[in-house]
Parts: sequence; C-alpha cells; structure tokens
Amino acid sequence: MQNILQKRWINHIIFWLLLLVFYTKVNTAYNDAFYKVLVHNVIMLIPQILASYFIAYFLIPKLLYKKKYVLFFVSFAMICYFFSALARVLVVHIIEELYREPPFAQESIYDILTDVSYLRKYYFYSVFLPVFLFVSIKLLKERFEEKSKQEILKKEKISAELNFFKAQIHPHFLFNTLNNLYVLTLQKSDKASEIVLKLSEMLDYMLYQCKDDRVIISKELKLLQNYVDLEQLRYGERLELVFNQDIDNLRTQIAPLILMSLIENAFKHGTSGSVSNPMIKIDIKIEKEQLNFSVYNTKTKIKQNDKTNFKEGIGLSNTKNQLQLLYPDKHQLEIIEEDLSYHVKLHVDLA
Repeated sequence: MQNILQKRWINHIIFWLLLLVFYTKVNTAYNDAFYKVLVHNVIMLIPQILASYFIAYFLIPKLLYKKKYVLFFVSFAMICYFFSALARVLVVHIIEELYREPPFAQESIYDILTDVSYLRKYYFYSVFLPVFLFVSIKLLKERFEEKSKQEILKKEKISAELNFFKAQIHPHFLFNTLNNLYVLTLQKSDKASEIVLKLSEMLDYMLYQCKDDRVIISKELKLLQNYVDLEQLRYGERLELVFNQDIDNLRTQIAPLILMSLIENAFKHGTSGSVSNPMIKIDIKIEKEQLNFSVYNTKTKIKQNDKTNFKEGIGLSNTKNQLQLLYPDKHQLEIIEEDLSYHVKLHVDLA
C-alpha cells in the first residue's frame, strides 16, 4: 500500500475519483437521475482538472514563487474566466444536447463568453472549489515535504558536525594519555598496567558506547573518573586534586564528551611544571536535570605556549559548538581567567 501511495499518478486518480463520487452522491440526493448526474460530473471534471494542473504546476511555480505577483493575479483572473466559460460551453453544447428535449433555446459561444456575471455566479464556484481543494492539498504536501526535508538535513548536519568534533577530541585525548603511559613506562612504574586498564575502558566507551546523542550520566562520570585517576597517577602528590560529584539521579541523560575537553584543559594548564603548587578542583552537580559544572585550576602568571590551542582553537571551539548544537538556548558557559587561575563554569538544562 505504501508503494502504491508513493506513485503520484495513482494518488491523483484517487483524488479525482473520490471527488466524482462525492459530487455525484450529493447531487443524486436531490435528483433521481443518477446516470445524468454522473455524466454531468464526469464532463465537469474536464475544466476542473485542467484548471487545477495549470494553476498548481505552472502558474504558482512559474509566477507566484518567482514573485511576479501582478502577472500572477492577471493570469489567475483570466484562467478563472476561461475555465468557467469552458464549463458553461460543455454544459450547453454537450450535456444539454444529450438530455434536454428539443426544441430548446441554446446560447451561442458568443453569448456564453460575454455573460461574465452569469459565469461568475453559476460556474466559477462549481469549477474552482475542487481546484482550490486540489491546489491547497498540493501546497500543504509541498510544505510538509520541505519541512521534513529540512529536518532531515538539519539532523544530518548536526550529526556530521558532532562526528567531526568527536573525531577531533578522540586523537587529542588519546595522544595525551599515551604520553602519560610512555612516561610511566620509562620510569618502570607498576602504575603502567593500571593506566592500560583504564585507557582500555575509556576507549571502549568513546568508540562504542557514546555514539548516541545522549548517554546516562553514570557512564560519563566513569569516563571522567578514569581520566582524572590517570592524571592523578601521573602527577602523584605534587598535584592537589578535588573531584566532587553530587548527582540526584544517575540515570539522567547527557550528551557525551561535553565536559571532557574542559577537564582535559584544566590538567594541561594547571599542572605545568612552572606552577609551584598545582591544584585542580572539579565539581559536578545535577539536580532535577539541571547540570552545574565547575572546573578550577591554578596556572602560571607567565603566558604559556598553548600547544593544545584550547583557548582559541579546537578545545574551546568544540565545546561551544557542541553545546550550541545539542543544547541551544539551554546553557550558559562562563570563563573566568585571572593571573594565577582559570575557572570554567557551565550550566546546562538537560531536560
């Protein structure tokens, strides 16, 4: 059935057949001559169909859509007159010829064409009510299809952009973690095996579990905790690290990887060797689907060479773009930078 409905010519035939049945049913309620009514309505379909297709497939796309308004309304008025006259000609010279008993007076073509008032009063509505119905359905269908197409394009665009952003995040994150592992391997640290395990868990999540637009917050927290643990293993007691989590519902949905780059940036700039007493404080609170996230890190007063290009490049740009795509008008991002500290605050309505 769906395949049938997708064939436009079948839809058109169904429309005109339903219209024919409707008009015949209504007219025969007041007239017992079913056959005469049916023939009359079949013949009247000629101007109705011609006017419908001319207006829908020529007049509207060629004139109205191209903003040729004066020419459109002049043409429309001429079409109304022409097809109303055609309907009257068909009635007088075909239908009445079939069913009226002679002798009877019959208007000439000239009489029909010059009696504009009669055409408007008795034939305009009978011809153009079906035309308006047909054109309205077609315009609504076009509007629906265009809206559907725009929605599909919008979703595809968002999906493509998010995949692009994630593709940038993944190699960036992987490179930094492998560098940590490399340092511990050179030191022959027993912590290297723990890093491999946590890295395996994170890669499994990032590659296979966070493909959806939303994930439960417990999975995202596990990723962040693993990352924080890896960094803590790397820096040891030299780094003062606080990671607070206050979640009222661990099943709350959140877009994956939003917070990752912000936390990663804090470690990049907050644990520099030039910072005497590095400190990072992360707070994540979710209450009634309202996320309040804060990450604070110390930094050196001397301007650092930003190899990650976070502040003006990939990291921050990605975060802002993802928030705009996933939570438009539902988030506030604030960055407070001072001489010795860098503080990011983020509020997101997850509902």
